Amino acid sequence: MKKALHSIYNKLYSYFGAQYWWPADSPFEVIIGAILTQNTNWLNVEKAINNLKKQHLLNPDKLYRISLKRLASLIVPAGYYNIKAKRLKNFLGLFMHTYHGNLKQMSLLDTQSLRCQLLSVNGIGQETADSILLYAFKKPIFVIDAYTRRILIRHRLIKEESGYAEIQNLFMQNLKADVRLFNEYHALLVRLAKEACLKNKPKCGSCPLKGEFN
Repeated sequence: MKKALHSIYNKLYSYFGAQYWWPADSPFEVIIGAILTQNTNWLNVEKAINNLKKQHLLNPDKLYRISLKRLASLIVPAGYYNIKAKRLKNFLGLFMHTYHGNLKQMSLLDTQSLRCQLLSVNGIGQETADSILLYAFKKPIFVIDAYTRRILIRHRLIKEESGYAEIQNLFMQNLKADVRLFNEYHALLVRLAKEACLKNKPKCGSCPLKGEFN
């Protein structure tokens, strides 16, 4: 497995190059984006974030103070805007009450303690929590999403019934615990899934991993 995972990374990096992900101007913007990107594509998230920026609201204190209704109206492009507004408010409640809006203070927690705290927030699941940990707080944890699962299943590296923790452990146990590596690897898998390993009608003939595990 260690050899397979390193081979996948090297081939994808050689084929696609560096991905420079996650696109954001600040760690706080990463957190907002991670919550908004649930069940939608990134273009929609960008539209919602731009709405917040235009109103000069991409700030913990300001977002915490505006009404739920107004917040929902600004993030409409991200879909499920009423639900996501509540999830953002849930996170902001923890962030403001416990850390007074100070990301540096929050980042002082060790990875597992911070992960447990994020998972305690209603509306934040494992993928969202790990995205926040890796991309906003620079903690060495591997993010597992539907794209990663799809690629590994199709290359017979995991079973369809494999759970989140099991898949995550494959990466955590076989790769060096390195933020930059985890960041780049996850982004490359997303790129592969969007361009070749499509959910329907995958373009296996043009996949850079073609024949890798056959």
